[in-house]
Amino acid sequence: MRKTLIALTLAAALPATAVFAAPEKGGPDVPPHMQGEHGCGPKDGPRGEHGPFGDLDLTREQRQQVGRLMGDQMENRRELTRKYLDKLPAADKKAMEDELEAARAKNDSAIRALLTPEQQKRFDEKQKEMEERRAEHAEFEAWKAEKAAKAKN
Repeated sequence: MRKTLIALTLAAALPATAVFAAPEKGGPDVPPHMQGEHGCGPKDGPRGEHGPFGDLDLTREQRQQVGRLMGDQMENRRELTRKYLDKLPAADKKAMEDELEAARAKNDSAIRALLTPEQQKRFDEKQKEMEERRAEHAEFEAWKAEKAAKAKN
């Protein structure tokens, strides 16, 4: 159980590492939320001069390749995590999911408390969109599992 929780924690933290390989500010493949005064400029944030790739002075192509490699690693870790989570008893899975959800809710509340009223409104809208995406994904996963079960029969 402890190893599984450690693996899950690592897998949950990996999306943050994708920031390290993000392209420079203003590039064509920089999402709008990462552009601007506090965006991902060459010396800004964790991938700038203080990040693990800051001293390497990577080209745009190298950053993209590193980003793809890190994305592949993240997906591989997710698959490994799923593999071991599938072996857990249902009660342990439920307890872990509840604990993760409580931690996420606590973090969201802490973030929301830092925001201005206008930012809170936009934050709430984004949270609602995320919940909708989670529901759609859960529905898709249920459909996929049902389809796989039918294929076995």
